[in-house]
Amino acid sequence: MKTFTIADIQIRDPNYDIGKYLPENWSGTALDILRYEEMPAEDRLWVVLRPKILGDKTLRFFAVWCARSLQHLLTDPRSIEAIDVAEEFADGAVSKTVLARARRAAEKAWETARNGAAAWAAQATCERAAWAAAWMAAATAAVMVRKQSRKAQVAQLIKMLEAL
Repeated sequence: MKTFTIADIQIRDPNYDIGKYLPENWSGTALDILRYEEMPAEDRLWVVLRPKILGDKTLRFFAVWCARSLQHLLTDPRSIEAIDVAEEFADGAVSKTVLARARRAAEKAWETARNGAAAWAAQATCERAAWAAAWMAAATAAVMVRKQSRKAQVAQLIKMLEAL
């Protein structure tokens, strides 16, 4: 797992002072950040969900996990199918073509959905850029259930990274 410093975090232009949470000479991994409970969960997620911090496969599975946490809000089967296909893609079981087809179907579901938040989760799951999908799904979940969701997301990412 990649080790990074406060400077590596600051170069990504956080909208808060990372120095108020971490000592000046700090260095660590994404797992170290996620376990750092003195930092709000939202800020820990912001750090580790930046590009090139976690691998694409981890981000894809995290996006699927976030979308599954909102699946009960989805009413259109195309949205649920998109989550299923995104999971298969993360596992290497389907092609980008199949993923793109599911994404288009999810986008059509999104256009017709009455519940915008649930639709965003479905659309975010199928984003081509894995980190963007993870961030959008995480952000949608966070808006839906606030701090408890963020804590659950941190706990999930810790589990996923520990399993690597």
